[in-house]
Amino acid sequence: MSDSRLFHERIAESRPAFEKMCGRTEIPLFRRARQHFPRERVADVARAARETLNGPGCLDRVEPGMRIAVCVGSRGIADIPTLTAVTVAALKEAGAVPFIVPAMGSHGGATAEGQKDMLAGLGVTEAACGAPVVSSMEVRRIGEVSLTIKETPVTVPVYLDANALDADGIVLVQRIKPHTAFRGPYESGLCKMLAIGLGKHRGAMAYHRYGFGPFAEMVPLVAAEVLRKAPVLFGLSVVENAFHEIAHVEAIPAAAILSREPPLLRKAFALMGKIFFDHLDVLIVEEIGKNFSGDGMDPNITGTYPTPYAGKGLDVESRVVLRLSKETHGNSIGLGMADFSTVRTFLQAEPIATYTNSMTSRVSGVAKIPLLMPDDEMAIKAAIYKSTSPTADHPRIVKIRNTEEVESVEISEALWPEAEARADVTLEGEPFALRFGADRMLLP
Repeated sequence: MSDSRLFHERIAESRPAFEKMCGRTEIPLFRRARQHFPRERVADVARAARETLNGPGCLDRVEPGMRIAVCVGSRGIADIPTLTAVTVAALKEAGAVPFIVPAMGSHGGATAEGQKDMLAGLGVTEAACGAPVVSSMEVRRIGEVSLTIKETPVTVPVYLDANALDADGIVLVQRIKPHTAFRGPYESGLCKMLAIGLGKHRGAMAYHRYGFGPFAEMVPLVAAEVLRKAPVLFGLSVVENAFHEIAHVEAIPAAAILSREPPLLRKAFALMGKIFFDHLDVLIVEEIGKNFSGDGMDPNITGTYPTPYAGKGLDVESRVVLRLSKETHGNSIGLGMADFSTVRTFLQAEPIATYTNSMTSRVSGVAKIPLLMPDDEMAIKAAIYKSTSPTADHPRIVKIRNTEEVESVEISEALWPEAEARADVTLEGEPFALRFGADRMLLP
């Protein structure tokens, strides 16, 4: 018998003990609630991308015959195959020879094939985008930056993907959004892709060497060094709204990246989704994965910040995670920020991908194992039982599908009066009970 199967059976055998402890805990009725966010969006993403690429300082820098690396990350950005394909087509029309480079640090298990597979999972392939995917973990050191960390001067090497460095030009396709572990003028965006994404595993290890504390200062320093030393032409940047739609698309010449990214980050903060209900007994997240967030479930939504450098978020007693996404390829980063999950979810995890990502970022909490229950029903009951809040007898619970889809949520009975009193929330439909199958797993 395999170790994983034995582990599964041991947890299953322990169900009577959990049943005795919290099996009588009642799961309240729910109602669907629609949260209202600003819905600024681009109607025709392909057309908008083509128009902005034709702006000054971008395609006009491309000369016939240039080999150009189009750098794409591991996030599930809205319309990422379209954005990549439009960029490739525009470069070809200008006479260039584009190829696609994964720019995702240590993701994909820090292997060339793993990173190529992650792009394919996002729909970024040669067939879909019109250019070959050239994946390698080889980097070259192109410089260094100096800064002071905890009153100690340090020098940090700067690395860059060898295929991108050998190209005649580098183009970035990236989303600008709030980071999950630190705050600063440059968070997740073009500068971070220049630093960590294109630094691959070796670069990511070097920049994470001192944790996330120095990132607000380090990311723009490294990005500036890359801009000085590498043939970066421009970046095609996007900002999403709370509905995981493109709200803004802008091609930014290399010389303007450092000045344009901060205002676009502020725009991203203004448009991002959130959970309007706070002080919860339980937050149920049906699905987590790297395609949703670098932390599996976005701490800007869930409050599960893995470091003390990003502020304070949603106040929740316990969080329950029910499964990993298919697109995360077993990377279970974020599961460690849950309080409860199931054996099924744990067995979906791929340790090498998860631990490589965790060790590279120097953040171990995101990869730990929560309390594992034999099934979804017991995980939810255990989370309710655990609550020490005065509201636990009438638990305040929100259930979301994932942290990219928070327009429509499901809320427990205790939250209905609050929802009715809010102008930015609308209750929908009739009350319902959560449904579980014969295996006690949650049904759609």
